[in-house]
This record gives sequence, structure tokens and C-alpha cells, in this order.
Amino acid sequence: MQRPSGRKPEQLRPVRLTRNYTRHAEGSVLVEFGDTKVLCTASVADEVPRFLRGQGRGWITAEYGMLPRSTGSRMAREAARGKQGGRTVEIQRLIGRSLRAAVDLELLGENQITLDCDVLQADGGTRTAAITGACVALVDALRFMQRQKLITTDPLKNMVAAVSVGIYAGEAVLDLDYPEDSRADTDMNLVMAADGGMIEVQGTAEGAPFTEKQFAQMLALGKSGINELIELQRKALGEG
Repeated sequence: MQRPSGRKPEQLRPVRLTRNYTRHAEGSVLVEFGDTKVLCTASVADEVPRFLRGQGRGWITAEYGMLPRSTGSRMAREAARGKQGGRTVEIQRLIGRSLRAAVDLELLGENQITLDCDVLQADGGTRTAAITGACVALVDALRFMQRQKLITTDPLKNMVAAVSVGIYAGEAVLDLDYPEDSRADTDMNLVMAADGGMIEVQGTAEGAPFTEKQFAQMLALGKSGINELIELQRKALGEG
């Protein structure tokens, strides 16, 4: 089996994490998985949603969007249509859930961090790239809060990263780009913490059902890829 990109089944696309990409946000990262590019920013506010007020706990939430020309043809902005699509809502909820798993919300105090993930260019795996990049932006925002004495203890529990896996041409492969994603028999997204804990598994058979053996192969590839991504995150943060 030959992948369209020429990569080996277990090979990630080239991954780059560029911190401090914008000036104003407390954390900002341009994350690149091959030709997929997502700008992730983390913004700190000394407030929490109404349902959390007075409880001494913080909150992490996310918004996700694709720029009109992030794909091969222009798409209308969702704001111009007057509402978000179901895919957008699903992905931003996934990002929020994933990054809340990275932090002890009790130690965050009554502060909220909003993670904005804007897709500049899409070539498959935008949600997994967004989670991986947003985690680095989140760490920078937490470091900012500590420097400013907004919190006294580091609330980070675990780095979190995500990657796609799938069955393409009958074989399990890691980190699908668009040519593979659009023709894969199975598409799966994995979100994991650095300690090996699973946060989310999203898998769908687009063609033939996948077997238990194939599921195990995809899971093993995904775990290996996420370990690589967490090492890249740590290096980007100066911890490698």
C-alpha cells in the first residue's frame, strides 16, 4: 500500500508549533500538521459562566471556525449565515472537553480561559491539530496567570494531544491528510493525556466495518503518534 503522501503507515506529517504567533493573547500558537494550519489563541478572563459563580472553580471553553478560503473553494462565514453548523459546534465542544481534562479547575480559581481555534488552511485533521496546538497555548496562558499572580499554583495536570488514524486501502495509517481522509474506510480521532489516559475516541466506519484487530492497530498507531506530539509540545515549551 502506497500512501498518497509517500509516508509510512506509522508516520506523522511534519508538525510545527510556533508559539507567541500573535501579540495580544495570553497564549498563541500556530500549529501545522503538514498543510493543515490552525491558529490557536488562549484568552484569560476573571469571570466564569453563571453556573459556576461562587464555587471557586474555573472553566475552559473553546470556539472553532474555518476561514472562508481555508479549503479549495470559498465557504460563507458562519456569522453571515446567522448560526453555527453542527460540525462546528461538535468540534468546539470536543476541544473544550479535551483541554478541561488537562487542568485542575479547582486550582484555576474563578477564571475562564477561552481557546479560539481558527483554521487558516485545511488538509485533514483540523480538530486534532487544534487540540494539540491549543494545549500549548493553554500552558502559556497558565504561565501568564502565574506571573501575574492570578493563580498561585500551577493547575496543569497533563499535556493533551490528539491525532487521527484510519483504515486506508485496507491498512491502518496514522495522521490522515485530506486525500486519505476523503477515501478512508474508517476515520478515527484519538485524544489522550501524557500519562496515557484516554480522553476521547471518535471512530466511524465510512465503508466496510472495521474489525477488532484493526481497531487495536489504529489504537496502537494513535498512542505512538500522540507520544510523539507530546514530545514536540514539550520541546516547543522549552521542556524537551
